[in-house]
This record gives sequence, C-alpha cells and structure tokens, in this order.
Amino acid sequence: MTDLEQQLKNPVWHSLKETHKKFAVEFDGVQFYNPEICTFGSFFDETKTLEASNAYLKLTDTFFYVSENQNPTIDETKIILEKKIEGCQMVLNELSDVAITEDIVLLDETFVDEIYDLVWLVMPGYYQKRTFDMGQYFGIFKNGKLVSVTGQRMQTNHFIEVSAVVTHPDHTRKGLAKQLIAHTTKEILEENKTPVLHTNKGNLAIPLYEKLGYEVTREMNWWLYHKK
Repeated sequence: MTDLEQQLKNPVWHSLKETHKKFAVEFDGVQFYNPEICTFGSFFDETKTLEASNAYLKLTDTFFYVSENQNPTIDETKIILEKKIEGCQMVLNELSDVAITEDIVLLDETFVDEIYDLVWLVMPGYYQKRTFDMGQYFGIFKNGKLVSVTGQRMQTNHFIEVSAVVTHPDHTRKGLAKQLIAHTTKEILEENKTPVLHTNKGNLAIPLYEKLGYEVTREMNWWLYHKK
C-alpha cells in the first residue's frame, strides 16, 4: 500500500486507484474521473498526456490536470490551455477547538440540486452535480434555505479532502464556514484518516484554515483545458 506522503504528492491518481476507483477512466496510464463526477485528470508520465487528453475530450469539453510540479503536454491543434491555477495543499496538523453553535445537517440525495446551485453561485468551474457522489456533504440552513456547505472530495485509505467550502454572499462573516470545516474535519478524523484541503495561493481563506489547524505542505496546481 502506498503511504500517505506519496499519495498526497498525486492525490487524484491515488484516489482513483483506491476509494474512487469505480469513477476512474484511464487512457494509456493517464487517469481521469468520469466527467459526470469530476473533471480532474492525473499522471506520472507527462509524455503520455497528449494522446490521453485527446481521448478524454471525447467525453467532455473541459477538464483539469492536477499536479504538484509536472507540466502536462497537449495537442495544441485540438486543445487550449485556458489557465493554470497556482494552488497549494494543506494538511491538518491539529484541529483547533471550535464551538459548534449551528445546526449542521448531513445532506442526502434530495439536496443535490441545491448544493450544485450554491457552489456554482460562489465558486463556479469545479463542481458537477454528481460530485456529490464523491463523499459526504454537510450544510447549514437559514429560513429553510441552504446557505453554507462543505463536502468531501478526493479520498483514499489514508486521507479525505475537505472541499466545496462555500457560503451564500448574504450569510458570510458569520462563522458558518469555520464551523462546517471543523465538523467535516472531525468526521474525517473519526474515520482514522488525515484531513487535507486544496486552495489557490493567496486565497483569503488560508488564514482561516491555518487557525483551524491546517498547514501548507506543498504546491498543487490545476491546468484548465478546453476543446479548441
């Protein structure tokens, strides 16, 4: 079994080899998620990404490669690099003590549309409706409306990623995200796994994550491609 440190260097790859292997689509040693679930791809050998990218784009119009420091190669006659997102990986050191004062609800299948709408309102681009199938999602409601959510995304036998941390613009600065992250982190710890999260460099939420006990451990970059 690959150890935690090795898995965290290529989290998409190892998620698709373990917990999420039922979602894997593979082309010549390059692995992708089923695009209905998530449009992330992973690799070890960047020389193989050119043909694999062309094959995957028969299933979707856009996708991301996720890598710590390798640069994927593409067929520029067919694919355009829209942007490279310089990101970082954060791993929990020790969870800070956070008072949970809100009613946090485990969200079931009936909330798929509400989660999707909220995530795309605040943070469009990453989330598919069936991303819900990757892990548990938790939410906070106000007046019967879902206003804040946090979920679990990539995961293996060793780690689970905290993701989709979003709050409706009308309900920010109330500590909702802080409580949801703490709650989701505790749920991961109860499974005896390591909580991790990913964000872009310079994200204003990084100080919050650090206060909760997360530490920046490495770069983790996203290359967004689409059909030409």
